[in-house]
Amino acid sequence: MPAISPSTLTEFATSLLAAGGASEAEARIVGHSLVSANLRGYESHGVMRTPFYIGMVQRGETISTAALEIINESPTRLVADANWGFGRVQAGRLLDKLIEKANKEGMGIGTLLHSSHIGRLGEYCEIAAEQGLVSMLMVNTHGAVSRVAPPGGSAPRLGTNPMALGVPHQKTPLILDFSTSATAEGKVRVKQIAGEACPDGWLIDNQGNPTTDPNDLYTDPPGAIVPMGGEQAYKGFGLSFMIDIFSGALSGGLCARETAETPKGNCVFMMILAPQHFGGTAHFTQEVEGLARYVRACPRRDGVEEILLPGDPERKVMKARTAQGIVLDEGNWQQLTELAEKLQVPLPTLN
Repeated sequence: MPAISPSTLTEFATSLLAAGGASEAEARIVGHSLVSANLRGYESHGVMRTPFYIGMVQRGETISTAALEIINESPTRLVADANWGFGRVQAGRLLDKLIEKANKEGMGIGTLLHSSHIGRLGEYCEIAAEQGLVSMLMVNTHGAVSRVAPPGGSAPRLGTNPMALGVPHQKTPLILDFSTSATAEGKVRVKQIAGEACPDGWLIDNQGNPTTDPNDLYTDPPGAIVPMGGEQAYKGFGLSFMIDIFSGALSGGLCARETAETPKGNCVFMMILAPQHFGGTAHFTQEVEGLARYVRACPRRDGVEEILLPGDPERKVMKARTAQGIVLDEGNWQQLTELAEKLQVPLPTLN
C-alpha cells in the first residue's frame, strides 16, 4: 500500500480514538504517541494498537478523562493510581511530576498501578533526556496476561516486561528500549494480522516446540515467547522476573499470576535523575560524550559501516519515514479501515 505521511496518519489515529470514546485531548496525545512509535520502527506499539485501545474503552476497561490519583508522596517519591485511564496520558502525568521532583531534589521515583497500556517506554525517556535528565522505566502486565515461558518451561509465566533507559547526549539522546523477551508480543500480533511467519527463535508452541507460526501464541492452552538471551535466556528471564516485582509488587499492583484479576494494563516503575545533583552536569556531559566517541571509534569488522549506539537505529528509521512516509502492511491497514467504517471516520487520502 502507499506510504502515509506522519501528519496524516496522526490525524487519522486521533480521529479514530476520539470517535471510539476518548476525549479530544486524550485522543490527540495517544494518537501522536502511536505514530511516533511507527516513525521509529516500533510497529508493535504503533497504530496497530488503535483497535485494541478502542475496544478497551468500549468495554469499560479504559476510562477516558480518568484522574491521576496521588496515593502518597514525598519530595522525591510519588505513588499513584491511574484509575484505568489511558496509559500514555496517566504515565505522562506521572513523568511530569517526577521531572519536577528531580529538578528540585535530584531524583523523582514513582510507581503507577491500574493503568492501561502506557505505550513505547522510550518515548518517556526521550522527553526526560530533552530536559537534561537521566531516566529508567519498567512495566509489567498488571498480572493480567503471561506471554513468556521460563527457560526449560513450555507454558508462559511472565509478561514481556520491557525496560527503557535514557541519557541526554547532545542532540542525539541515548535511549535503550527493549523487551526482556525475544520479541514484544505486539510484534507477534503484527505478524499474525499480516499473515506472516515469525522469525526463528521467537516462539514455542504449547508443547514447548519451536515454531514460527504467530497463531501458536494464541491457542488454548497458549504457546509462549522465549526469553531474551538465546542459550543464556536465564539472563533475560531473570531480568523480567525482577521487573515484575519492581513494577507490580512495589507499586501496590499485581505480579504475574494464574488467573487475571484486572483488565490488561501496566504497573509502572519510573525513576528520573538530575545529573546536576550528583556528579554535576559538566562532568556528566564530558563523560557521556567521551564514552560515545570512544565506542564509535572502535575498529569495525569487515562489512560493518558504523558502530551504533542506543537510539541510533530509531533515529535512522525516523529520518527515512519522516521523509518517505509510513507504510503499513495490508492486514493491519485493513483492520484500521474496518474500524473507520464502523466508527464512521473518513479514510485519509493516500497519494
